[in-house]
Amino acid sequence: MASLLSPLLVLASFAPNIIHAFHIGSLSGEESVGAHILATRDIPAPWQFAACYVDGAHGRVFSTQLPDNPGLTIESCIASCSSQGFTLAGAEFGVQCFCGNTLINGATVGQPADCNMNCGGNPTETCGGPNRLSVYTSTGNVVALPVPTPQNTSLPNGWAYQGCLQDVGTRVFPHQLNWVDNTTVVDCINQCQAFGYPAVGLEFGNQCFCGDVSDSQNNSPGLAPESDCSFPCSGDPTHLCGGANRLSYYSFNGNLDVWHTPANTGGYQFLIGGLVVPLVATVGINGKVNFLEKLGTGFPNSTGAYELDLSLVNDFEHAWRELHVHSDVFCSASLILPDKGARQLNVGGWSLDSTFGVRLYTPDGTAGVNGTNDWEENFNELHLQQGRWYPSSLVMPNGSVLVVGGEAGSNGAPVPTLEILPTPAGGPTFLFMDWLQRTDPNNLYPFLHVLPSGNIFVGYYNEARILNPITFDTITVLPNMPGSVTTFTAGRTYPMEGTAVLLPQHAPYTDPIEILICGGSDLNFQALDNCVTIAPESPNPTWTLERMPSKRVMPCMAALPDGTFLIVNGAQQGVAGFGLADFPNLQALLYDPSQPVHQRISVLGTTIVARLYHSEATLLPDGRVLISGSDPQTNNPDGTPKFPEEFRVEVYVPPYLSDGRTQPSFTITDTDWTYGSTHTIIVTLHQGDTSTMRVSLVAATSSTHGNVMGGRTIFPEFNCAGNTCTIVAPPNANISPPGWHQLFILDGPTPSHSTFVRIGGDPGRLGEWPPFPDFTRPGS
Repeated sequence: MASLLSPLLVLASFAPNIIHAFHIGSLSGEESVGAHILATRDIPAPWQFAACYVDGAHGRVFSTQLPDNPGLTIESCIASCSSQGFTLAGAEFGVQCFCGNTLINGATVGQPADCNMNCGGNPTETCGGPNRLSVYTSTGNVVALPVPTPQNTSLPNGWAYQGCLQDVGTRVFPHQLNWVDNTTVVDCINQCQAFGYPAVGLEFGNQCFCGDVSDSQNNSPGLAPESDCSFPCSGDPTHLCGGANRLSYYSFNGNLDVWHTPANTGGYQFLIGGLVVPLVATVGINGKVNFLEKLGTGFPNSTGAYELDLSLVNDFEHAWRELHVHSDVFCSASLILPDKGARQLNVGGWSLDSTFGVRLYTPDGTAGVNGTNDWEENFNELHLQQGRWYPSSLVMPNGSVLVVGGEAGSNGAPVPTLEILPTPAGGPTFLFMDWLQRTDPNNLYPFLHVLPSGNIFVGYYNEARILNPITFDTITVLPNMPGSVTTFTAGRTYPMEGTAVLLPQHAPYTDPIEILICGGSDLNFQALDNCVTIAPESPNPTWTLERMPSKRVMPCMAALPDGTFLIVNGAQQGVAGFGLADFPNLQALLYDPSQPVHQRISVLGTTIVARLYHSEATLLPDGRVLISGSDPQTNNPDGTPKFPEEFRVEVYVPPYLSDGRTQPSFTITDTDWTYGSTHTIIVTLHQGDTSTMRVSLVAATSSTHGNVMGGRTIFPEFNCAGNTCTIVAPPNANISPPGWHQLFILDGPTPSHSTFVRIGGDPGRLGEWPPFPDFTRPGS
């Protein structure tokens, strides 16, 4: 009788850990296996018998087992495996069918006579035996992989295997990925490293976990015997990926992200008790802070608007001035116009007519002296073309206002359009955007920024694109934003709500501008612990991910005059909205883009005040950051409030104001700048001289829902002779869209108090709009 394996091409020996392969010659007729008959006439081509293999010597040699079948035949087993795309089929114990493309766990050929059990559905066929497999191939080849071992070589740089780690009780690592059929050690490490996690564990052959080295120390009893990690990786059966409640543990030698803890962190300070739980906070050119809150859906007897005189914070009765809005501004958009009065514009709102609202306020009064102006609104004369709840707004280079997205009020239908103010003649003139329709409801309060080309960046959900500022056609679809290590569904805009800023621009403005987005959440209410940056107009733009020290959804980010950014507020779990988040993040962070990537974040002070949904952060003229709001409506199980609706107003004093240095000062007479013009200031410095001085321009903004509308930081060119310095205004409206800015000088690290300057005039003639006698028109 001819040998069952003839002709046989042995590509490697049967020694453990060495891959070997067979090429099977054709079989015909009936070949006897022991005392049994193997019928091959009915086996569908090109399938053929390979050999009787030993199963279970070092673990199961097939990765896929089908349900037991009392009526099993060789033909039915082959048909099942073939229909799923497998090239190998194996039968065992007469009723078990296995499928795969390779044999794993050091499979070796056994004695032909050991495959001696009749098939449950055909007693004339043999379907393996006890721990023996009748193996069939459709390619004529059988590749048998060695006994898997821990992977100690060909690892990403800096990574090393640490051992078999116990994973009992509380999970050792917090972030789990289930890749089922394609888990490998290298892929697991690469995914975890990409999101800043320096510790990795693999378990059950197909589970990948990410975390910190401290997790392995805090959450595991320690190492287990190496034999406990015996499961081959589902995507690389030559290596081990843990076992039952055991992790193949790898760690990075060092830190992927370095978080600084400076000796001087600054800190939170109580400023004043409030009259309002604000939704929008805006610092006016009068140096006072305008707060908007819900009208009708908020506290009883509220007028919807109040102004805080910062010079009177020690005199509560006189510090607050009552203002009035006429419709509900709940979840509206705000910014500061470039007209001469630096009017504050608010659009959209809660429901019905309020979603169409267009509201204007001209700040007046001086420190210690009340103004007389109030919010102006008349729905019958002035309103949006489409009602919008959770829209965003932006002053464009031509001086008009872009309003984007939202919903039709009160969790209504999407409003996947954009429109312009003042409303162009004719109508309707709003434009449909399919990408807003497709990503609703996860794209609310989209991030809008003018790029140095004049084009518009828009970030929404986990996507971003660049728009033409005239046609609003898409110029570039940018790569999706990375978000969560465990899912592609994480997002950055409401309700997953992160926060975004433009990183500083420096004269001569030749470097590509970058956008920074921090925090967010995923659909499972897991807050994100990272920031991402991109230079959208660079060649082949990609996102760079940097890990934060803790998770944060609903954060706020305020630009500081030294070019850094304060990150505050938010929760460590949940999404934005009432009662949907928990575990307040009380830690302030500082992001410094002048430092190397992955070394830009410093850990600052903590607060005792939970700042969750509806909290704000905005830069004050003295260099402090005003922190206000929180309207979470999160309850305990018994229905009592878990976190209060927060009236207290705090400030954060950054390190540059808490190191004992004296703030510099300057004088300026010309505060209305044209592009490229020069302007003289007289400076008084205390620590250094003008060779170490800096000048910054921080755009006037409104803060709501983590969205700093109109935010921009510019370091212009300047030169000095003695204490007289000449500042060169930004060159054009693309570098600096028309608008108001806080002008600071910095004596080393220490900023001055600011003076508001206007750059670029009012090319859209907003100061002459709207043409109704009941609206103030301050002029252009």
